[in-house]
Amino acid sequence: MKNPGKAIIVAGLSLLAAMPMTARAADEEIQVYIDDMGAPGSFGLDVHNNYVFSGRSTRMDDPLAQDSLHRFRVTPEFSYGISDNLEAGLYLPLGSVDRDGHVSVDGVKARLKYIAHPSGNPDVWYGVNFELGRVGRVYDVNPWNAELKGMIGTRRGRWLLAGNVNVDFVVSGPQPSPATVEIATKIAYSLTSKVSLGVEGYNGIGTFRQPFQMGQSDQTVMGALDVQLGEWDLNLGVGEGFGTNPDHLIVKAIVGVPIDRLFHHAHR
Repeated sequence: MKNPGKAIIVAGLSLLAAMPMTARAADEEIQVYIDDMGAPGSFGLDVHNNYVFSGRSTRMDDPLAQDSLHRFRVTPEFSYGISDNLEAGLYLPLGSVDRDGHVSVDGVKARLKYIAHPSGNPDVWYGVNFELGRVGRVYDVNPWNAELKGMIGTRRGRWLLAGNVNVDFVVSGPQPSPATVEIATKIAYSLTSKVSLGVEGYNGIGTFRQPFQMGQSDQTVMGALDVQLGEWDLNLGVGEGFGTNPDHLIVKAIVGVPIDRLFHHAHR
């Protein structure tokens, strides 16, 4: 097909329309997608970490689920560049440690991301990401979940502006419900070529059937620091949850590991 991006979008929307719609946030990953892509044939690794310092206990909501309060989550995300526009990813394993020290390692998710730069302009992009995964009972009552993400963004001088529209839904499980919609945004300013400061927002706007119900959805705003340390990348964030979000003070760290280069150095 001449335009694989259009094929992915059509396939994702068709799958979304055909499935029973229920939502669940992917709290192993707190990230606004921009135009990051691995080079064709290269491997990458991002390690997602987050911890909830304060908030409301969620044990009363679902006694069998892991409480998010005082929980540390760590998830490696492996990626592979298929072409200049396509990248595959695998989250494996999904792991966490709860407030009582119980360790849970149960879950895997796969994704396919497409990014394009209209008219060849590297400072403007749009794209789509589709994610499908299975998680353990401690993370979700519904084992199979998916997300369809639309992406857009631009760079203007030292400024970066990016937005995602995330539609989360259940593929199979005992508690079907309408899919939820979240708008994720990022505004950042480059202090130097390797350091930028910004603000990230993760704002639920309701269900797919009943949008614009922000008062009945999770909301989070985070201050973010992006740093390049040699061949390593680091995204740090401190945020506050409000609305229906039970997590009030959240910290995150995404560590970009140059595994391709480390592997080549180790085998010289």
